Order: sequence, then C-alpha cells, then structure tokens
Amino acid sequence: LTFSLLSVTLLVSFGSSMLYGYNLAVVNSPAVHIKAFYNATWFQRYGHSLAPGPLTLLYSLTVSIFALGGLVGSLLVGVMVERYGRNGTLSRSTLLVLLAGGFMGFSRELGSPEMVIIGRSIMGLHSGRCCICLSVVPLYLGEIAPKNLRGFLGLVPSIFICLGVFFAQVLGLPELLGKDRFWPLFLSVVVVPASLQLLLLHCFPESPRYLLIERNDIYGATKALHRFLGTPDVQDVIEEMKEEQQSLSTVEMVSVWQLLRDRSVRWQTLSVVVVNAGMQLSGIDAIWFYTNTIFENAGIPVSQIPYTTVGTGAIEVVAGLIGCFTIEKLGRRPLIITGFCAMGICSAGITVSLLLQTSVPWMRYVSVACVVGIIAGFCMGPAGVPFLMTAELFTQSHRPAAYIVGGSLNWLCNFTVGFVFPFLQMSAGAFCYLVFCGVCLLVALYVYLVVPETKNKTFMEISNIFA
Repeated sequence: LTFSLLSVTLLVSFGSSMLYGYNLAVVNSPAVHIKAFYNATWFQRYGHSLAPGPLTLLYSLTVSIFALGGLVGSLLVGVMVERYGRNGTLSRSTLLVLLAGGFMGFSRELGSPEMVIIGRSIMGLHSGRCCICLSVVPLYLGEIAPKNLRGFLGLVPSIFICLGVFFAQVLGLPELLGKDRFWPLFLSVVVVPASLQLLLLHCFPESPRYLLIERNDIYGATKALHRFLGTPDVQDVIEEMKEEQQSLSTVEMVSVWQLLRDRSVRWQTLSVVVVNAGMQLSGIDAIWFYTNTIFENAGIPVSQIPYTTVGTGAIEVVAGLIGCFTIEKLGRRPLIITGFCAMGICSAGITVSLLLQTSVPWMRYVSVACVVGIIAGFCMGPAGVPFLMTAELFTQSHRPAAYIVGGSLNWLCNFTVGFVFPFLQMSAGAFCYLVFCGVCLLVALYVYLVVPETKNKTFMEISNIFA
C-alpha cells in the first residue's frame, strides 16, 4: 500500500463519500428548527402558519430531495467519466458542493425555504455523480487498486460515510451547532472538505485503466501505475489491461439500454439491481433520516436523544472499520450476507420492542440496540460492498452503464424511503419495520444463491465465472 494510493483513497473518501454520509444525517437534529423556520416564513408571507400535514410534507421533501438530486446526477455519470475521466469528474463535481453550501448557508438570512430545498438537491446531484452511490469514487478506487487490495480500498469510502454520519451527529449536539441560530452553518459546513479535495485532487494521476483501455495512452497508464503501485515493474499489470482492451476491441462502450438487453451479462445486471435496490429498501435511510423521531417513539427522554444518536454513530464507525479490515480475509459474500441478515433480524426486533414497550419498560433499550444493530450490520457490508461488486462484476465496456443502473435504483429507492417513511410510520406504526425486514432477508438469500465470491480475482476471471 503506497503513500500515493493511500493518500488519494483518503482524499476522495474525505471530500466525497464523507459528504454523502454527512448529508444523510445532517437534517436529523435540526428538524425542529428547520420546521420552525418554514412556519415563520410561511406566516410572514401569507399571514397564517402551516398545518401539521403540509409542514410534514414540506419537510419530507427537504429530506428526500437530496436523493432526487442524486438520481439526476447518477444519470450523468456515464457521460462525465467518459469525457473527463474519473479524477476529472470528481474535481468538476466538487464545485457543486460550494454552490449548495451557499444556498443553504444564506437561506435564513434571505428568508427562503426554497434555498434549503435547492441546496439539498444540488448536494444530491454531487453525491449522485461522484460519491458512494454513483460511484466515481468506487469506480476510481477499484481501477487504481491492485487486486489484493481492491476490497480493502473499496470499503474505505464506506468508513468515511459512517464518519460523515458521526460528524453530523456530533456537530448537531446542543453544545455545538444544534442551536436554532446555527442550523444554516450546520447544513453548509460541507464546503470545507470539498474545498480541500478541489485543491489537492489535481496532484494525483488519472485511473491507469481509463488511460490505457479508453484513451490508449500506454505511457500515461504506465506512469500512473508507477505512482500508485510504487514499483518500477508494472509490465504484468499493463499486459492484463492490454488483454482486457483486446477483448473489448470489437466492443464499444455500451449504453444503459444495451446493458439491459445484453443476455451475456443478465445475471450480473440483475445482481446489481437486487443489491443496490435492497441496500436502500433495507430501511437504513429511514434510520439515518429520522433517528431522533424513532428514539422518541421508543420512549427515550428527549434530553438524552442527541447523545444516544452520537453513540450509534460511534458504533457505525467501528463496524465500518471491522468490515474494511476483514473483507480481504472473509471475502465479499460473507460480509454482505451477514450484514443483511443482521439488519433484517434487528428490523423485526424494533417492531417487537415498540409493540411491548408500554407493558415492558426496558423494551425501549431493546429498540436502541436494534437501531444500533441495523446500522452496524449495514456498515460492515451492505454500505460498501455493492459498489465494489458493481466494479468487479463487469468489464470496462459495461462498467459505466452498470453504475448508472445501480446508482439510479439506489437513489430512486433512497428518495422513496425518505419521502414515504413518515407517512408509513403514521399509518402502519411499529409494523412498518417488517417491510424492511422482508427486504433484507430476501436480498441475503439472493446473494447466497446467485452471487459468486470475487476476492483476489481479475475482472476477466469474474466475467468468465458468470459466463
């Protein structure tokens, strides 16, 4: 693991993946203050306050518009990575964070709830283009890493997602930025890591696979490999990439429609669809977006909720580290199967604890333990392995289209859960978590039956396994 390889992994994870995690959780603690701002603005404009229903609808839109922006961004990934490369796409997309931070930071000064919603959608656009869900980060890291480190480096972004959630929970404490006057700053602090990435990313080379296979730049690819691998002898890697290039010489970069119609990769495509959709329909976004509400419904005293939330965030980071440092020993399949099974069992546990909490007071602590279990199970495997698998299951010609398919479904399901969950919770009560339980167990079963282990295999070897 060379200094350049580690540095670029940490930089893109800090400047992109961490922002995704931060924006998942940042709307949780200031929810009361943002709703009060919406109400006050509405009263100033129209002379009356918002009713509870429309206010819930407006706030749900604020939460879920992030995913809608991500969906739009995901559709642009193929064009961006083909035109600008992996490194270039990350640099250009970082400018969106600065724009989004400006909208959200000045929204209260200008008395505009619309600016909060627009800022959230632009942040989603950035995350859809280059973060965990759409994937230039896992695509870039998957292509620059040697195969024996691909799993480790592929899960580093998931640790930074957990760190982003954790930082949002810590900064949201009443002693820090959790006060009413600080919530615009709380939403816009994302400009700091984005600015650092923008300044430093140009110091690192483009993906060697992109340079050789798509740009036929053997000199540039060799130079980049020397930098990333830290060894003068990279001929074996060059030959492996040339072999892939030769096998793709008669194949153009496929579109999404061509990918969906290509029978030779139908099981890879179906696997990407199932795992990416299942990751979001597992209920993890409901947990992140509405942690405080879930704990409040579980009977946790309001004064203790922010600190309980921070405790769950710390456990997320530990779980992410466990997944990162064990993936090359255990493989991809055990982590993702175990993670989904743990999430499914804990979702059922939340339902049971909520139903019994009136008669059994200590059941509130079971609810907290189940929330922690869902988050820990997610961070150990499902948080990062699906995006790593998307890079590993396809050759260069199909990879961008596969990321568009997986990412689009990911964001669409993210939006659906974020928007629908408050209303589902109101109508179904504790039983709403059984939906997430069923999804998690079905995805675990599918991976067990269909998806092969990809540890320490080249992209061509993995393709041949499916063939």
